[in-house]
Amino acid sequence: MTRTLFRWTLRLLLLAVMLATAAGGLAYYLAARSLPDYDATHRIAGAPGTVEIVRDRFAVPHITGDTDAAVLFGLGFAHAQDRLWQMTMARRVAQGRLAELFGPEQVSTDHLLRALDLYGAAAAAARVQRPEVIAELQAYADGVNAYVDLVREQALGRGAPEFFLFEPTIATWTPTDSIAVIKVMALQLTDQAQVEALRARLSLRLPPERLADILPEPPGAVIAPPDYAGTLGVPRWTSAALPPDGAVLPPRGRAGASNAFAAAADRAAAGAPLLATDPHLSLTAPGPFFLAQLDLETGPVIGATLPGVPGVLLGRNERFAWGLTSSYLDDQDIFIERLADDDPQAYLTPDGTALFETRDAVINVAGAPAETRQLRWSRHGPVIPPPHFGVDAITPQGHVAALAWTALDAQDRTIEGALALMRVQSLDDLAALRPLFHSPSFNLVAADAEGIAQYAIGAAPARQTTQAGQGRIPSAGWVAENDWQGYLDPLGNPGLANPGSGIVVNTNNRTTQADFPQHWTFDWGDSHRIARAQRLLNAREFHTLDSFIEVQLDIVSPVARAVLPLIAQELWYQDSASADTAAFRQRQQVLEALAVWSGEMDQHSFEPLVFSAWLRQLQRRLVLDELGPLTSAFATPDPLFLERVFRDVDGAAAWCDIAQSERVEPCQEIARQALDAALAELTETYGARVEAWRWGAAHVALHRHPVLGHQPALGWLTNIEQETPGGDTTLLRGQTAGGGDQPYRNIHASVFRAVIDFADPEASVYITSTGQSGHVLSRHYDDLSVLWRRGEYVSMSMDPAIARGAAVGITRIAP
Repeated sequence: MTRTLFRWTLRLLLLAVMLATAAGGLAYYLAARSLPDYDATHRIAGAPGTVEIVRDRFAVPHITGDTDAAVLFGLGFAHAQDRLWQMTMARRVAQGRLAELFGPEQVSTDHLLRALDLYGAAAAAARVQRPEVIAELQAYADGVNAYVDLVREQALGRGAPEFFLFEPTIATWTPTDSIAVIKVMALQLTDQAQVEALRARLSLRLPPERLADILPEPPGAVIAPPDYAGTLGVPRWTSAALPPDGAVLPPRGRAGASNAFAAAADRAAAGAPLLATDPHLSLTAPGPFFLAQLDLETGPVIGATLPGVPGVLLGRNERFAWGLTSSYLDDQDIFIERLADDDPQAYLTPDGTALFETRDAVINVAGAPAETRQLRWSRHGPVIPPPHFGVDAITPQGHVAALAWTALDAQDRTIEGALALMRVQSLDDLAALRPLFHSPSFNLVAADAEGIAQYAIGAAPARQTTQAGQGRIPSAGWVAENDWQGYLDPLGNPGLANPGSGIVVNTNNRTTQADFPQHWTFDWGDSHRIARAQRLLNAREFHTLDSFIEVQLDIVSPVARAVLPLIAQELWYQDSASADTAAFRQRQQVLEALAVWSGEMDQHSFEPLVFSAWLRQLQRRLVLDELGPLTSAFATPDPLFLERVFRDVDGAAAWCDIAQSERVEPCQEIARQALDAALAELTETYGARVEAWRWGAAHVALHRHPVLGHQPALGWLTNIEQETPGGDTTLLRGQTAGGGDQPYRNIHASVFRAVIDFADPEASVYITSTGQSGHVLSRHYDDLSVLWRRGEYVSMSMDPAIARGAAVGITRIAP
């Protein structure tokens, strides 16, 4: 009996293994069917001409065609081959159709997206584009649709593995869809409304001087460093000589960041301009950008494209190169609308009452009945459904909050500017293009063979000097003085060309000293990286491609050099025989190491981990008693806030005092407590041996698949994880999560890097954060990420013979 039971148990186990293997094999077979064939010839009715797509060894497409329309058709085809799921997801975000796939938990997000009506704004913008622009958008869309048709006709695995798990229907791609993808990017590159709402909530808890501490204004404007005046290199720290004092909505502080800088010919060793650019965004798998080269009638152009959008957004052609950084323009305002007493569908205006524009939205929900939401728009913009943007906490009863935002303007011609930018032949051409850019707003850093420039591009709201909130906090919607008066002159946006220093640089730092309302914004994205960039760029008189790469990959934290001497000034070498405990010895060990630490956020060192944990614990202790539930909004340490507190600027040391205690706690006591808490936290996580701690083990870059990455098994397959150097304020930026069970995880970093040398343009280098393919079974899903982690690059030549020499496939398309 026992033997029989054993035999049947073994047989059942073997059967289960066989079935699991068969199921896994079938799943692999079906998923593998969607791997694109890069080496194929297609006859496609409606193709605008002959197209050839040469995929180099990293699957970067080099696209040639009879006309520009044929080339853009080829780009659409290539994007669909590799990023079809990513493109359709971006479209779903714009349309507010996530719950259709992912169920009831996405209904609130869809409600917000339907209220903003990004897709409606994109459709309105499509109607004002010139016929030539629509023709190019349509050529690209035809390329996307041609590949989707091939998938259907030849049963190519539904186009991407994700379509086996979710609704496989793929709607026809249109010009409106491409504009909508840019609208989604605009949403992810601004946090101005969230900051307005947060400042309003803080103003209810804090006096004005303490509000100025926790949301400090950065120091003066920087566009170009001063003229070169000799080496300004930073000496290595020693113990004897410390440095002188010195969802779909992005969380506050993560609305995009970036570095871009350029050197004129007289600051370059080879006598020709240099340009570097590396935009910082949330890490995803696949990454947001896709490398490509397009052989246009005006000449070849090469660089980073955005799947869903025709054209190169950052890169170079034969005569012109450009990079982009987030400008942090205050492009959003929240208006509090007062409802009419006798009609909840009406609201007050300066001229009496007006009816909301209303529409019912039916939100289809996977696995649940459809839900209906009423959408409303005031004269300022869409009414924001709570709790989004944090408006529920600041909207009085009998009122609603509406959003004014430049991206919702029907006259937006940003797509025309993007298509024209890759055809620019000199800096002189930019004057005609700058007014085309509306939203999102960027700092454009550019170079040609003769010079360099930096201009802020984007529509800046014209506010009246009497506007009550100055864009800092929500304003009363029924007061005429608070209304926007159109937009400022785009040619008056901050910028300059060919400064005397021969260098332009931006790290999302302040770029203008103009007073409100020409101020651009009160909330800039950086105040420390710019100081480090200036120092490195002026540390040598002449730059090279290698020196620009060195700046781009710099991992020294300027915050460590500025803040550490302040918070540790009374803790260095505090020996005490009576305190000879393990915890005391550990504290002294790390303090002695930090005293001689250079501030380099090296992944193999423990000092960056101790410093980061210390600052995190310190900020939490400083704000917890005053901010209460708002503490989570400040989980990532703010260096400017910490400097104000420990320098006691305008009485900011008051943050050190614990309000609930009777005595007044000094800041150095809080600093010591925070260090002890940090060491206890790290000991619990990594063990008692400080020498065994490593920054890289905590600062792991997580390139998460936006959909599958949250599932345990599928996340293991689709996510890309790598130990990385850098930190929140290094030029090689790796912004930490701040909270959760992995607070030091790298979640926001450079997703594209390029360094371009006009002395030898073909030697220019590029890299993206993951790989070209969005297909997890492709070897090109993560092949570039290995180089990205190591700070390496690939070359992308405009010479078609070089691309052919190591091609992994050539796709030929003919009508």
